[in-house]
Amino acid sequence: MITKLEKALARLRRILPLKQRQAECGEEVRALHQEILRSFVTRGRILTREEMALRVSNPGVAVNVLSTTGMVLFSGTGDPVGAYPFTTEAREHKVLVNGYQVHAMCSLDALAVSPMFGMKTKIDSRCRVTGEPVHILQSGMTIENPDEVGDLHVGIGWGAADADTSCADSLCMEMIFLKDGKIARQWLADDAENREIFALSMAVEFAGRFFVPLMS
Repeated sequence: MITKLEKALARLRRILPLKQRQAECGEEVRALHQEILRSFVTRGRILTREEMALRVSNPGVAVNVLSTTGMVLFSGTGDPVGAYPFTTEAREHKVLVNGYQVHAMCSLDALAVSPMFGMKTKIDSRCRVTGEPVHILQSGMTIENPDEVGDLHVGIGWGAADADTSCADSLCMEMIFLKDGKIARQWLADDAENREIFALSMAVEFAGRFFVPLMS
């Protein structure tokens, strides 16, 4: 039987096939992509274009591959501004990792950072419905403050996905934290056809299974 999590993973991989694109782009670009991701936890920021150029034999081709595949997001002026799960934009999901505060694209992305890099994280966010603060201490796949997080859920508004807009600016905006099961079920009921909710433990597994393979 295909589980809820497996269905959700397959759905997200169809919308945003990051691992497939990484596997198809060649060893040099794949290594660059991994170093770009790693830079958020070793430098607290994304690599600059100049730093990227030092790591590949043909910078123009490498940047074009990263951009056209959506593996790295660039601004209108050509500056790198994000690489899932990270963004340079000040979004609601803050992640403290290795002494640096960075921002995640969405709630699921925030939960991916600790298992991706084997580092402890502190996530500060909010419930999208109530506005109440969310604080999560995470070590790999383990939540270290379960009493504080309580019955926290993650909600995904699948209907926000838009083929004409980057996932960062569409679906990611509707991948959210919800303070507890009651709030999550109310949020789900408002659009049950296009929404899905996950208990925090399942959301952590979801995040790990989607993102950890990018670093291998």
